[in-house]
Amino acid sequence: MLLVAMAGTFLAILDSFIVNVAVPSIRADLNATFAQVELAVSGYVLVYGLLLVTGGRLGDLFGARRLFMIGTAVFTLASLAAGLAPGPVTLIAFRVAQAVGAALLYPQVLAVLQTAFTGRAKVRAFAVFGATIGLASIAGQVIGGLLIHLDLFGLGWRNVFLVNVPLGLLTLVGASRTLPGGGARGARLDLVGVGLLSGALLLLSLPLVEGHQSGWPAWTFVSLAAAAPVGVAFVAWERRLAARGGSPLVNPRLFRLRTFSAGSAIGLAFFAGNAGLFFVLTLELQTGLGYGPLTAGLTFVPLAVAFAAASLLAPRLQGRLGRHVLTLGYAVNAAGTLALLVTAWAAGPALTGWLMVPALTVIGFGEGLGVSPLTRTALSQVPAEDAGAAGGVLGTANELGMSLGVSVLGLVFFTALGSHDAAPGAYTGAFTIALVGNLALALTALALLPPLLRERA
Repeated sequence: MLLVAMAGTFLAILDSFIVNVAVPSIRADLNATFAQVELAVSGYVLVYGLLLVTGGRLGDLFGARRLFMIGTAVFTLASLAAGLAPGPVTLIAFRVAQAVGAALLYPQVLAVLQTAFTGRAKVRAFAVFGATIGLASIAGQVIGGLLIHLDLFGLGWRNVFLVNVPLGLLTLVGASRTLPGGGARGARLDLVGVGLLSGALLLLSLPLVEGHQSGWPAWTFVSLAAAAPVGVAFVAWERRLAARGGSPLVNPRLFRLRTFSAGSAIGLAFFAGNAGLFFVLTLELQTGLGYGPLTAGLTFVPLAVAFAAASLLAPRLQGRLGRHVLTLGYAVNAAGTLALLVTAWAAGPALTGWLMVPALTVIGFGEGLGVSPLTRTALSQVPAEDAGAAGGVLGTANELGMSLGVSVLGLVFFTALGSHDAAPGAYTGAFTIALVGNLALALTALALLPPLLRERA
């Protein structure tokens, strides 16, 4: 069961990253504009984040196994179609379909971990979950670069999508045999809630995803401002529906659980820092230092190994430290970020990937201690009937954090750079300045911890 659930997790997270290294190849082969390729990348992130809560709630209503299998089937078929796409428009459409499948399957993973495992088994299952997230995030960079470098069967960039097909089929077979069943609960999906939440998330996420590429025109600020009243309307509707005894998309009682509300806020800040770091580090490696996709991807490997090791070590540390394992994790993450900042500042134009490896390893270790214990703690008080929706909310908070981190640190980076045509040495200076913002996000996650630590398990 755990192996199947982690296979689904790996697929969903992998495809948020694997396409990044294929952008130049896709542009050349499909004669696509830069905007079209960017939409193929950002469209996945955007639609995935929009539908996570809805996917989770559908799992609560109709069974986690059923939604996991439907999502995996959609994702696998869409991956095959994306790998065979004849042009940029069809590629964008199939990437959106991939995101729909991922949003249906991913929240079910958290629901299964929360409801099917107990005691020490649950702690270990969440540890493996954290390790899988870290490995999938980095594997996207490494596997993508490797597949393009090997050019298997002469398919080039298409392999980054086609590799999902056999993995998806195996996951489907495993899910049919291992995941616990669960029938419909007789409640209707809150379609008004879906519409209001999707509208609010779209208004918030679209400017964050597309704002930098489009130069932050006026519509991005209008959209960000409009997200607030739509969000307020969603909250008001959910409270009204719950008071009438209905079945809201997100039960308001979830946010009265201190562990869940605090965990969601911490996840937003934590993933903002991580995604922002990955973004500016990739720019520094490939553009500033001139590394190829494979070499740049391999630079992330020590971070990934440390992340996985810390995730698997977290249960043992948590047995001794309790929730203060999160304090240790976020403190180590902040210390690693500070070390990377000092390294970049001291090396200046002489900075290399090898010089960054020690600090990146420390960052990865801190991240590994900060993911699985946070997820398990945030869901610890959530009732079983809301596990899918709660997993969707956590996933959405993390996705919003990632978009926010990329937007904010990307803005800092390019403002400091001044021009895309700047000399390679200027990239290291911009990277150093962006790391100051990354350190601020790491310290923010640490500062948000006290309410979570005070709450009883």
